[in-house]
Amino acid sequence: MKKVSNLIYHKGNTVTVIDASKTVYDALEIMVQKNIGALVVYDEDKFVGVVTERDYAQKVIVKGKHSHDTLVSEIMQVSPTTVKFEDSIEKCMELMSDKHIRYLPVVADSHVVGLVSMGDVVRYIIEDQKNTIHHLQNFISGGM
Repeated sequence: MKKVSNLIYHKGNTVTVIDASKTVYDALEIMVQKNIGALVVYDEDKFVGVVTERDYAQKVIVKGKHSHDTLVSEIMQVSPTTVKFEDSIEKCMELMSDKHIRYLPVVADSHVVGLVSMGDVVRYIIEDQKNTIHHLQNFISGGM
């Protein structure tokens, strides 16, 4: 069974963070610059949440607020669902599906050490299946 650690090793563990006191506009600027859809939110060196493009759409745009006047702390997902290195990829899929979320922070020692997206999980599963098929093809052709 493949673990979150395998996925993080494959994708990398870069985590982009923002302070909860920053504006939503600041968060959007970072997301655009980095071409990412979520940021990990910290408040005084403590992990407190995640803010996503979806949060922006649902809690700022739709409600007629302004990104320059709204703080990340006002729209972020507080105490989001997290996973650990030893959790399975299947658990990630199950959590994302059951909770209708697209991002899972990977936590170790109360710090976020990675961020797994639904896209990351799907790409990893597809790549893993390709590798399995390749190995099976080599086994079958080598056995004849």
